[in-house]
Amino acid sequence: MKGPLFYSKILLFGEYGIIKDSKGLSIPYNFYNGALKVDENPSEAQKKSNHNLRKFSEYLATLHQEQPSLVSFNMKELKKDIEKGMYFDSSIPQGYGVGSSGALVAAIYDKYALNKITVLENLSREKLLKLKNIFGQMESFFHGKSSGLDPLNSYLSLPILINSKDNIEAAGIPSQTTNGKGAVFLIDSGIVGETAPMVNIFMENMKQEGFRKMLKDKFIKNTDACVDDFLRGDVKSLFSNIKELSHTVLDNFKPMIPKQFHKLWKEGIDTGNYYLKLCGSGGGGYILGFTEDLEKARKALHNYNLEVVYNF
Repeated sequence: MKGPLFYSKILLFGEYGIIKDSKGLSIPYNFYNGALKVDENPSEAQKKSNHNLRKFSEYLATLHQEQPSLVSFNMKELKKDIEKGMYFDSSIPQGYGVGSSGALVAAIYDKYALNKITVLENLSREKLLKLKNIFGQMESFFHGKSSGLDPLNSYLSLPILINSKDNIEAAGIPSQTTNGKGAVFLIDSGIVGETAPMVNIFMENMKQEGFRKMLKDKFIKNTDACVDDFLRGDVKSLFSNIKELSHTVLDNFKPMIPKQFHKLWKEGIDTGNYYLKLCGSGGGGYILGFTEDLEKARKALHNYNLEVVYNF
């Protein structure tokens, strides 16, 4: 047996900000994907995945009992498939900020949810919010707290615009240009990041008035402007706002940036060859980069392999 593929995602803008109601923009990233599978002779990694699925199914059974009006699953079918050795066959790196648990949540919902909201129906705002809520509750098994955005992106395989907590919509993003010099890219930090400790640092910082003020007056303002510019295709304004955002992150989110990238981060801002920002919660995994000239960025970052996500 092999289920349909669910893709990874990239939150272009909105990390940390969406916790405090900033805008956000998330896009599917088809380079990585995952699917539910059963094999005759499972490897050790597949057995481990099966074991994790078993624990996840126990959590879902509790969720099903506690909140029957939110979501219900065909638990009998799910348990039967887990007994057969079902696992999640995924190329999505874990702890990299590209939605590995999100794709798994989407795959389980797709296959086992009863009365599920499907991608083919008219996705009203209410339906999108209901899905996001269901996915948030499901994914909190992995992270302790989840917005539900990663699984939503993976499930719909569409760009998602977050206007605020209660206002999300499927978004049309400007189509990519094949001959454009500008690009959004990923750099592999070579370190696995963990979401929970990073979110804890952020929540601790939120107790300080100065940090809250910076978040509202700078970080969220920059983030919202970047989302608007990106959707409008206003590249000149976008890069002026990304520079600001990159600076704000370097000044105020240092623990989320791996140490060996502090200097590179600043060099990007000083030279204008590229601008770096967090991809997900930070602490490792991927770092997201934006450049108006990909060749210049490649030269400046010659020690790193740049994975291009989007051209403009």
